[in-house]
Amino acid sequence: MLLVDDHALIRTGNALVIEATDDLDVAGEAGSGEEAVCLAASLRPDVVLMDLRMPGMGGIEATRQITAAHRETRVIVLTTFDLDEYAFGSLRAGASAFLLKSATAAQLTDAIRTVAAGDSVLDPRITRKLIETFVVADAQTRAATATGPDPLAVLSPREIDVFSCVVEGLANAEIATRLFLSVPTVKTHVNRILAKLHARDRVHLVIIGYENRMQSTSS
Repeated sequence: MLLVDDHALIRTGNALVIEATDDLDVAGEAGSGEEAVCLAASLRPDVVLMDLRMPGMGGIEATRQITAAHRETRVIVLTTFDLDEYAFGSLRAGASAFLLKSATAAQLTDAIRTVAAGDSVLDPRITRKLIETFVVADAQTRAATATGPDPLAVLSPREIDVFSCVVEGLANAEIATRLFLSVPTVKTHVNRILAKLHARDRVHLVIIGYENRMQSTSS
């Protein structure tokens, strides 16, 4: 994985935590957004641990460029505050998760493993509150400029059911219980929804859900 932070001491601390595990390795370190974009292109890391606020190119723009160029690379952003417009901006830019800088070593390594496996660290208490806060804040602007067909129209009725559960922050097992489906069937539906909506992961499905919910209730 690639560690990005303009403070060398923080990079060193995170590297020590990661290298202490048996299954995670640090492939490189970057002290700026510009360096992160270059190293991501050469190293092709599975996961990037990205600081948000850096001189020059910040974490949001670096995240946008990395995820646009390398769809297989997942980004976890680090932030100081749970309700941070920069953190939300990073999710919109393509990050798969964000963690508070106060996270424990176990929380950090668990998040890296989860994101590396292709899932998202979707905390119903924090991540959904963050998304709600900043999607609601600009709902009228998006509703006023929205044109074209409903992007959710491509989903089947059952996929809409599963999509709604994902937007609530439910895990696959919880969705299976609620909709009386098997977990493999839920996984199949989620994968199809991701493909139809051109979403990277569950975090982005939540963003799409809130954006379209706001548009429909504001029009």
